[in-house]
Amino acid sequence: MQWEVVIGLETHAQLATCSKIFSGSSTQFGAEPNTQASPVDLALPGVLPVMNREAVQCAIKFGLAIGATVAPESVFARKNYFYPDLPKGYQISQYEIPVVQGGSLDIVWEQPGKNGPEQRSKTIHLTRAHLEEDAGKSLHEDFQGKSGIDLNRAGTPLLEIVTEPEMRSAKEAVAYAKALHGLVTWLGICDGNMQEGSFRCDANVSVRPVGQQEFGTRCEIKNLNSFRFMERAIDFEVRRQIELIEDGGTVVQETRLYDPDKDETRSMRSKEDAQDYRYFPDPDLPALVIDADWIDATRAQMPELPATLARRWQAEFGLSAYDATALTASRDLADYFSAVLAALPDAARQAKTAANWVMVDLSAAANREDLAIAQAPVSATQLALLVARISDGTISGKIGKDIFATIWSSKDARADAVDRLIDEKGLKQITDTGALEAIVQQVLAANPKSVEEFKAGKDKALNALVGQVMKATQGKANPQVINELLRKAAS
Repeated sequence: MQWEVVIGLETHAQLATCSKIFSGSSTQFGAEPNTQASPVDLALPGVLPVMNREAVQCAIKFGLAIGATVAPESVFARKNYFYPDLPKGYQISQYEIPVVQGGSLDIVWEQPGKNGPEQRSKTIHLTRAHLEEDAGKSLHEDFQGKSGIDLNRAGTPLLEIVTEPEMRSAKEAVAYAKALHGLVTWLGICDGNMQEGSFRCDANVSVRPVGQQEFGTRCEIKNLNSFRFMERAIDFEVRRQIELIEDGGTVVQETRLYDPDKDETRSMRSKEDAQDYRYFPDPDLPALVIDADWIDATRAQMPELPATLARRWQAEFGLSAYDATALTASRDLADYFSAVLAALPDAARQAKTAANWVMVDLSAAANREDLAIAQAPVSATQLALLVARISDGTISGKIGKDIFATIWSSKDARADAVDRLIDEKGLKQITDTGALEAIVQQVLAANPKSVEEFKAGKDKALNALVGQVMKATQGKANPQVINELLRKAAS
């Protein structure tokens, strides 16, 4: 039987406010346990919540960015359940009328195809995004036979973002999560730190026979705080459900956790439905009213959105949708590439080469040393000059990589560091055909077998000869000139 995967994501984005959603307590991460919990957060008798305006502002920005409806009036509810780290015995959230309704997010991803990776795109529709408070944290590792409770996180403002069940593979889900992560950090409403729990996803996963309209029974995988773990967790859960059904079993609706060490999901608790939480309107909070003037003022402050910038780069510089999306995955990366484009002498022609350098060499070096793009030792001006020197034939791509590595390791901040290294080390490409012809003849004489193979129609033999010429010239020969000379001399 052929199976179809159905995935919907619920994402908790911690809003970048200085204080909590209903109190003045700090939201700073890393404080000593229970030092950032006010009487409101502790739910002491007689205290009342007061709405944080900045949290609402963040929600409005998000709603505008995804083309959603920002509700002119929304309400808060009490979501009743008991955990040791939830002091009130209920969570203040939104249920019937959320602040953000609808909207969509475009995603682009690659998946294996017959002739290599294929680029896919899709629009994911969102159901809602609502404001709520976070619970505290139970600590188990440092207490033998006991649990500690840290209420510093209790009351931290969250925006819970819920999709329609429209994703059909783990790769789609990861592409959506990355796009959402990029958007909330781009807007400045969330710092996106997954290790600290600022951005965490729950994946609702089910399977059904291809062609069946009715959804299968879903399981929720909680608190996925890594894109890599998300993909692995969903893939495991899909296999588990299919194998269970094909063996005659039944999928039970439940909440599961992913164990990265064992690469498997395991049961956590039976999945609750809305009626289990006994939602009812919170009597301590009035309706949240957002007038048109507030929305218009927020819209006027919005930056150019990543999707808009990506489309502009595609139109102006001929970048692919995949490349443009990758370059707008974060504000820092987009700002860096924008600065490279501004410094290129011929951006219309050199943009694609520059994009490859930013996405591959720069990003890999930054990831290797765990650096933010803004901290990269190679500046946008330096990278633009490097691309220009490769494009005009001054140096080869191979030598360009050596120069990049030298500037990165030496942290040479001089704007003309590329040209200085080329001159100081004599790295200019040899394009003089007279000088190269003599070397080509030497290589041909020393490699008669490769010459015969090339004459017999084996192009790989020509590549071997090119490599020998490059070796003889220490990588300084112009590969295009070498190819022409070799083909002429060996034919």
